[in-house]
Amino acid sequence: MFLRNTILRSRQPIVRSLTTLTPVSTKLAPPAAASYSQAMKANNFVYVSGQIPYTPENKPVEGTISDKAEQVFQNIKNILKESGSSMDKIVKVNVFLADINNFKEFNGVYAKYFNVHKPARSCVAVKDLPLNVDLEVEVIAVEKVNNE
Repeated sequence: MFLRNTILRSRQPIVRSLTTLTPVSTKLAPPAAASYSQAMKANNFVYVSGQIPYTPENKPVEGTISDKAEQVFQNIKNILKESGSSMDKIVKVNVFLADINNFKEFNGVYAKYFNVHKPARSCVAVKDLPLNVDLEVEVIAVEKVNNE
């Protein structure tokens, strides 16, 4: 009659798979600024926390939005490498800009990294970002499989 009743009468155990969560950390990107991981791996996905224009030595990058975006993408690239992934395995990018007028300049750097492989992307202007930076980028990627 009802699926629920059929399941209850069958007395078959409901099987659930457990997900292993693995934090990722590298010294080739700035350390987390609070209680979070640089990235987390789960179910063959890599969730990279928002990266801001800071060096691996935890120093802010000065200069243009292009300079800052280059550092952000280098940080992401290094975190992905540590996690067993790469830039060409990114499926989603979220971009946060403190000033939408920087979109064109940011997009010029973005296009250098994603000219053939073009992941899904969101780009939004926000009022403020942590540590008063101009941009933040977070990504979701899949892990490499069999020496890709």
